[in-house]
Amino acid sequence: MNQKHGPNWVWLAVGLMIAVVMWLPVWFALTAMFVILFSWFARQLSGSLGGKIDEVMSFGKSRAKLLREDGARVTFEDVAGVEEAKEELLEVIEFLRDPSKFTKLGGRLPKGCLLIGPPGTGKTLLARAVAGEADVPFLSIVGSGFVEMFVGVGASRVRDMFAEAKAHAPCIIFIDELDAIGKSRSALSSHGEQEQTLNQLLAEMDGFETDQGVIIMAATNRPEVLDPALLRAGRFDRHIIVPLPDVNGRKAILEVHARKIQLSDGVNLEVVARSTPGCSGADLASILNEAALFAARRQKKAVDSSDLEMATDKVIMGMERKSLVLSAETKRTTAYHEAGHALVAKFTEGADPVHKVSIIPRGMALGVTQQLPIDDKQAYTKAYLEGQLAILFGGREAEKVFLNQMSTGAANDIEKASEIAQRMVEEWGMSDAVGPIKWSSAFRHSFLGTQIPERVKNYSEETARKIDEEVKRIVSEARNRAENILKERKQEAMLIAEKLLEKETLDGAEIDEIIKTIKG
Repeated sequence: MNQKHGPNWVWLAVGLMIAVVMWLPVWFALTAMFVILFSWFARQLSGSLGGKIDEVMSFGKSRAKLLREDGARVTFEDVAGVEEAKEELLEVIEFLRDPSKFTKLGGRLPKGCLLIGPPGTGKTLLARAVAGEADVPFLSIVGSGFVEMFVGVGASRVRDMFAEAKAHAPCIIFIDELDAIGKSRSALSSHGEQEQTLNQLLAEMDGFETDQGVIIMAATNRPEVLDPALLRAGRFDRHIIVPLPDVNGRKAILEVHARKIQLSDGVNLEVVARSTPGCSGADLASILNEAALFAARRQKKAVDSSDLEMATDKVIMGMERKSLVLSAETKRTTAYHEAGHALVAKFTEGADPVHKVSIIPRGMALGVTQQLPIDDKQAYTKAYLEGQLAILFGGREAEKVFLNQMSTGAANDIEKASEIAQRMVEEWGMSDAVGPIKWSSAFRHSFLGTQIPERVKNYSEETARKIDEEVKRIVSEARNRAENILKERKQEAMLIAEKLLEKETLDGAEIDEIIKTIKG
């Protein structure tokens, strides 16, 4: 009898089980590796997306930083050289300490205080000192921190900033570089992000009262570009000028920054203050820091006068260019050039005393003649300006008189002299031929010093010709004055130049000694 032999299912099942048992460790290993890789990628993706999501969700939130003066507290003792500004802000401090003192009589303090001044004069530091004196939180933001490419974000951040300030009241809101969002609007301007941000700021300043304990302070060095609506009564109506410090202010600033620096006994900060006219508080802090670095490199135990002298030269004129090797001819030209400046300054009535003459290259200059003003001048007389023009031409004329040549070293002197003479005629009314009329329509920034050239002259060709003639006359008279002094003092000029070639640097006392020797 025939039988059909089908597959032996028992042996098939046994073989399958054996295969599963043999491959089971491999499957477990592959599964574990997949789980580990998946978990790692998930964590990375979660962290990245989480940060992006948080950033997107907080896009319209304020970027203002809340600073509590618990640790490094800044007070008026840390701010010097701006005594008038400090006096104006005392009222704000009293209000933050005790608002009821003002409100019970029906008075109200200005909502906004606008600090106006050149860069580096301490406007931000002054605002922090107000918060430190009043012992209140300090909410700080830069004007550009409001503006984004998306319309409406800046306005949202303004609203959030004021809400945060009210939550921490009493406090101070400080907006640095206010001109970034407060530029004047015009009929041609579009309703863009900057304008919407400004509108929201104006609305918020109208929407809260000073009895809520929030004071808004802002800083700018371009007040001329601000929108009039920001400056009206009820907004930034208290304007506080923070100017460049005078000689007494510079000395006080140096004393504040010198607290953290070990100075030797012979250091006289008044000399440094007198030798840094036009320097801001930031410049003076940099000078003391550079002096400390110079002393550290020389392994000194304290900063002395030589370190401060080197630091002053570096900050004002640039680092000494030791790698620049001058030829004998260039060095001689530079020596006579600087000797000409120094000698004309010595024999020009009313000129500032000569402090130092050097032919060591610094920055872009091959040499320098430094004068030390007795006091800071707030206004310049015509006689003083004419003397300055003669001093500027002293270097060029010395090259002509003693070396019978002219060089490009006088380029900067000619540029400065031309600007002074131009302004004497066009702006300061110091020419009888054209009269006391402001002929120039070029715009000059009050605190930045830069000038926007005029596009169209607002006077006739005849007036333009007179202006050119007067500028040329003033320059020619100054040049002739310098030439006459040098020809009369040939021996002094030659000896000063030879001493410069020998020593490279002469101070005012050494130059006086040379002149006395010739006279004797």
